[in-house]
Order: sequence, then C-alpha cells, then structure tokens
Amino acid sequence: MKYRIIPVTAFQQNCSLLICERTGKAAVVDPGGDVDLILDAIKQEKAMPESVLLTHGHLDHIGGTYELASLFNIPIIGPHRDDQFWIDAIAAQCQTFGFPVCHGFTPTRWLAHGDKVSVGEEMLEVLHCPGHTPGHVVFYHRQSQLAIVGDVLFRGSIGRTDFPKGDFHTLINSIKDNLWPLGEQVAFIPGHGPMSTFGEEMRHNPYVGI
Repeated sequence: MKYRIIPVTAFQQNCSLLICERTGKAAVVDPGGDVDLILDAIKQEKAMPESVLLTHGHLDHIGGTYELASLFNIPIIGPHRDDQFWIDAIAAQCQTFGFPVCHGFTPTRWLAHGDKVSVGEEMLEVLHCPGHTPGHVVFYHRQSQLAIVGDVLFRGSIGRTDFPKGDFHTLINSIKDNLWPLGEQVAFIPGHGPMSTFGEEMRHNPYVGI
C-alpha cells in the first residue's frame, strides 16, 4: 500500500491518501480542509478514491469531508459513534476556530474496535483509542506495519485531553493497551507533525515511554 501525506489548513493537519497499488483505489483519511490540495494529490497519484475515513470528529480532521465525499460520491466511514456530538457541532467548531463554514454530514458507517475497512485489495484494522476524543479510532495496515493514528500519538507527545469528553488516563491506556502490542517496528502517521515509530516513542516519549 502506498501513502501520501497532505498537510492541510492552518493547523497543518496530516490528511493521508492511502492507495492500493494493485487497483489504484484509494481512501482519503481525515480531509480537514484545503480540498483543492487533496484533489491535486489525487490527480498526481492517478488514484481513484472509494471512501473517506475519519479518525475522529475534530474540525481540522473533518472540515472537507462533505465536499470531498460529494465530489466523488463515496461513503464516509468512521469514526466511532461516540464522536457523533463533535460532528453534530461542526458549525460551532467552525465559528470557534475561525474556519469557513463547513457542511454537516452523517457518516455512512460508524466504526468499532475490531472492525476492518478495505482500500482496494488492502485491509485496514480498526482500533478504538479514546482519550483525545471518546470516539477516536486508529487505522492499522498490518502488511506494511503502518498505523494512521490521528491525534492519539505524536512524535514526542500525545493528543490533548482538555477538550470536552477528553481524558488523560484513558488516552494513555489506549496507547499502551492498543498500540504498543502491535510492535516497535510499526511506523505511524500522526494527525500533525512528522512520522515516527512506536519503538521510538516507547523509548523517548515522556508521556508514554516504557
């Protein structure tokens, strides 16, 4: 599976384009905005989007969802239903963070821990990892040892837990119980900033280091 990271909006959120190399079919993960940049990347990669995948309901991760899903007539998959209140509040989030008005939406499919999502002939495993938000999910591609973790984990840091229904101890447990068992070799794309590996964070991350 091929991937391309597309930083979008003033928050420099890592929108990810995941591409099945055998079929050219693709998933757009967390299209937070700047849909024109995402469309450019899709065109450059000659990819055929078949779904929008969402890790959680914060505006900088979902702002371009409706526009992109409508353009390609593709389903919106994720996050976990516990983040519905964030998606329902998209208009208020736009106002709070000074974003252009974003169109509301209802996901085609909510996700739960243990679910699987296909990208062409590739398969992503779904891990429910609450703490940053209650409905946050992580997508894991076992064959390439790649995880798309949203705002659960960053290089040298973790997601904020001071938003409504965030919880620090829940987030720490999500990382240690759900991510670390996947192995030190797993590389991850965070919601913001550079990639890292779980092993690197186990050794050096001051919040969740072993």
